[in-house]
Parts: sequence; C-alpha cells; structure tokens
Amino acid sequence: MENTANAHNHALIHDPSTYLIEKEPYYVPVNNEITLFEAAYDNHLPLLLKGPTGCGKTRFMEYMAWRLRRPMITVSCHDDLTTSDLVGRYLVKNGETVWVDGPLTRAVRSGGICYLDEIVEARKDTMVVIHPLADDRRIMPIEKLGQLLEAPDSFCLAISYNPGYQSVLKELKQSTRQRFVAIEFDYPKPALEREIIMHETGLAPAVTDKLLKLAEMTRNLKDNGLEEGASTRLLVHAGKLISKGVEPRAACQGAIALALTDDRDMIAAINELIGALF
Repeated sequence: MENTANAHNHALIHDPSTYLIEKEPYYVPVNNEITLFEAAYDNHLPLLLKGPTGCGKTRFMEYMAWRLRRPMITVSCHDDLTTSDLVGRYLVKNGETVWVDGPLTRAVRSGGICYLDEIVEARKDTMVVIHPLADDRRIMPIEKLGQLLEAPDSFCLAISYNPGYQSVLKELKQSTRQRFVAIEFDYPKPALEREIIMHETGLAPAVTDKLLKLAEMTRNLKDNGLEEGASTRLLVHAGKLISKGVEPRAACQGAIALALTDDRDMIAAINELIGALF
C-alpha cells in the first residue's frame, strides 16, 4: 500500500478548467430536451441520448455543459475501450511509477460531466464500472488505488447510442439502460433544419432547400441500400464546402455520397439525385 500511496502522490493531475466550454455552442431546442436534462441533472439522474448519427446529440451535450457551467469530458467509445482506459492506470515516467486518472475518474473528481459517446461500441466489462455511478450509490471504486470515490452533486454521467446500429452483439443491456433517463433525438423538422444549415454555413435559402431535398431523398433510401440517410452534420459539411466556393455537385458528392456508402452502385444512384438537384 505504501508504494500505491507514493505513486498516487505523484499522480498526474489534469486541470478541470481545461474541459470548460467558454463560448456558447449554437443549439436550437427541438422538443423539451433541455427541461428533461436539467430536471434529471438536479435529481442526480444519469442521461441516455438516443438517435441517429449526426442529428445533434453531441452538440446538445456541449450546450448543456456550457449552460450548467460544468467541465465536460467526452469519450468516443470503441471495441478496444477497457475499464483502465476509463478509470486510469499506472504508468512509468522518468523512472517513477505514477497513477494517471482516466477520463471517467477525472470527471468524477472534478464534479463535471462525463459523456460516453456510442456506449454500445465499448467492451462489456466497461459497463461494470459505470453501473455504481448510474444508480443511487453514485460511487466509483478504483481497485488499483484502494479508493472509493463518491460523486459530488455536480457530477453527471451521460451516454449515447444509435439504435439504428444496434445488433444482437451490441445491444444495451436492460440492467444498464434502466438506470438512465432517456431522451430521444431525431433529425430536426425541415424548417428548423433549414435554419440550422443556414446559420452554420451562411448558404442562401435556395441552395439550402436543395440540400434539404437531397437529405429527404437519401433518408428515404434507409434500409433500401443505405444504413442511414444524410444527417444534418453531412448537410452542414456540404454547405460549408459550397460556401467556400466548391461547385455544389462536387461538394455533395464528397461530403454526402461518398461519406454515406462505399457501394459503387449506391454512390452512382446518389450522384444522380445530386445531378438532378444541382
């Protein structure tokens, strides 16, 4: 235990202010998601954000972190994400053994927000770590340090996933999902999506409307050759390219058609739609 204590005395400390969002992110409420989030936060309840990729979940989290004035640490989950990646590990630096907090531990210690994006992509053993933080206990055992952290009132755990990508192997267990308050997201209504694209890209209304029409066409192809249609994020990407002078067909092909699929026939079909609009 002495070695452990010495190592922890030399732990690398990350400044929580590094994760503060100083500038208000642009976000337009779609339904009652802000009210739901704030009520859950006030009651120390964790949040689960559901919805297709690129529909605004991460932007919403950034907006709420700014609104609550809390540091936000985001983890993009993947197949190789381990418990140690989240909690922390011992590392040897300059001949000394030091403990380095993982992002989840940093968020708990600082009373910030930990956002685990696409949680179903993480290894199953990582779920064991978040369970005691996601129920009434709000604790985090760090076995390697022999510590039991109690989350402060300001700590918030939020996770997200895209039900459209769910498979039998990557299903979110009931024992996990029933710990969370869920907020469902989808693509904004056309009028709101139009407002968002024009704000983010500076495009004229006529060009924006063509992008929206293209989005509608690709979204109708979901499960008919495409896993997902063009997200709001992809429309913004295409719009930014057009605003910088890229020819609209080339912008849409690069930012939308090629981003959506690798299937040559499907790319050709989307390019035909683009050609019909621009």
